[in-house]
Amino acid sequence: MGQDPLERVRQAVDAASAAEAERYHAIADAVEQGHSKAAVGRAAGVTGQRVAQILQKGPAPGPEAPFWGASDGMLTIAVGEKTEAQKEAAGPLGPVVTVEAREAYDILRALAEGAGLSAGYESIPPSTGFVKLNRDGLVVICGPRLSPHIAEIVESDPSLTFTKDSCGWYLIDREKGDREWRSPMDDGEMCDVGYLGRLPRPDGRGTFLYVGGIHAAGTSGVAHYLAGNLPELWAKVRTSRFSALIRCTLTPDRRVQTSELVAGPYMHER
Repeated sequence: MGQDPLERVRQAVDAASAAEAERYHAIADAVEQGHSKAAVGRAAGVTGQRVAQILQKGPAPGPEAPFWGASDGMLTIAVGEKTEAQKEAAGPLGPVVTVEAREAYDILRALAEGAGLSAGYESIPPSTGFVKLNRDGLVVICGPRLSPHIAEIVESDPSLTFTKDSCGWYLIDREKGDREWRSPMDDGEMCDVGYLGRLPRPDGRGTFLYVGGIHAAGTSGVAHYLAGNLPELWAKVRTSRFSALIRCTLTPDRRVQTSELVAGPYMHER
């Protein structure tokens, strides 16, 4: 039997999007290096005026752009904050973002912008852990400990979920007979495990992307994995609901060294 016609369509659309993005960057590079728009237009088979229009419009969305669910080209990345540790000096405590969560935000923002989207930051306050989920183009970076609201949504995942006991938070793989995934960091090893999923919005009218680690390092591990594997993941999940677990190893200063998929991606019914 031949290739699935629908898969051929998907591959053709991806190839066309990739070619469009490459054309833009090639034109932009040529103009930046001093070539006239007329000369660039001749090389591209268009007029110099068309070259100016292409540059003004900006890069076309990459083939993985729909992964983010930002139909209007605008992506919001909401990041969970926590209350800072007690200081010796007197004064009120304020919310802070962990280094790992900030690193995850920076990576995801770069990926989204590379796909032709605009990405902005939004804080999730530690006082409530609340984030508005009923909107398009949303990525949430927040551990379940910081947001009971998010923890409840993750519980709807039929394949993977967070839970906790007297030893702390850990992940369960229901597809593998409730296999437990605990963080090696709890035993002093420089590794962590993170969750990545596209989850249903409370209003039932869409989805949002969620990234959460057992510890903060797990969030940057998930972002590190996406940075190196998004095209392959996109080919598997497209815009469907899914969830997966990512294991990462860390350097002594807690920077992500390697990341790998260890469970999933499990596909969920809409």
